[in-house]
Amino acid sequence: MSESVPVRCPACRRERLYAVPAWPCACGAAVTPLLDGAAPPAVVLHRAWAEEWITLHCPRCVRPAQWPHPELGCPCGTVLRLSVTGTASVDTGGGDPGAAPATRPAPDSPRGRRPAHPLIIRTARDAVTATVLYLRALGFRDIRRADQRPTAGIGLAAPGLLAQVDPSVRPASLRDVECLWLTAMTESARCAYFSLAGYADDTPAADRLGVPLFALDLTGIPRPVNSAADALDTDGA
Repeated sequence: MSESVPVRCPACRRERLYAVPAWPCACGAAVTPLLDGAAPPAVVLHRAWAEEWITLHCPRCVRPAQWPHPELGCPCGTVLRLSVTGTASVDTGGGDPGAAPATRPAPDSPRGRRPAHPLIIRTARDAVTATVLYLRALGFRDIRRADQRPTAGIGLAAPGLLAQVDPSVRPASLRDVECLWLTAMTESARCAYFSLAGYADDTPAADRLGVPLFALDLTGIPRPVNSAADALDTDGA
């Protein structure tokens, strides 16, 4: 169960409980941020992609990775960004401290493609984070916000790949997929589409373009919906 810590909102002066997240490293360990209880939360007034991510090292394999900067939305309407001092020590789950860790699929094996602990999707930001975790599990690195704004949703970019995350309640259309494909063509990159609401009836025509289509379910796991997505899910980066 996630630890909950009290956070006082500087706007309304009320205390709220924040559930500290635990993100999945590729080695299978949980990466849990350590919050700085002595530092007051910062009020988020303007959004910047670089400020929404924080680099933390896995407590087991010491691998660095970027994770969403912990934030809390107060019911008064204020968004608070919490200060982080490091990473909590790894939870071994009990047992013999000298015993070898349980065998886990290698990150580049077919059974290791999906994140070990998917992120439950509650917001559009969660949908983007779940997609980033999945792309990392596929082997893509240096994932960032795309330079060009897509027709719908949020664009992500990695070396050789453009991805579009559509967290809206409207099914993605054929035009949305075609626009992503055209943008990827101009940048000589592959592309993939991730939709939270699924796809419109005309979207299967996009199969001729070879664009991998994924449906994001609320458990945070992208589900391939066409053969191109099946191939990407199996082969990875």
